[in-house]
Amino acid sequence: MQTVNIHEAKTQFSRLVDAAAGGEEIVIAKAGKPAARLVPIEKTKVTRRFGGLKGKVRIADDFDAPLPDDLIAAFEGR
Repeated sequence: MQTVNIHEAKTQFSRLVDAAAGGEEIVIAKAGKPAARLVPIEKTKVTRRFGGLKGKVRIADDFDAPLPDDLIAAFEGR
């Protein structure tokens, strides 16, 4: 674990973020006292379940039908 003061953290922020992303933990101190901790984000695995919205979503029969001329004109600013 590395400890740096605020001034050093401001001037070397990019390097410190890279170190944290690599798994290192950095403590940022203010007037010699720990004030914050820069740690890597824990990656979470997203589990997807196929068919989870089955029966909850309905698509209209005319979903892909052409839009009315007046609506097209409104989109085009006519």
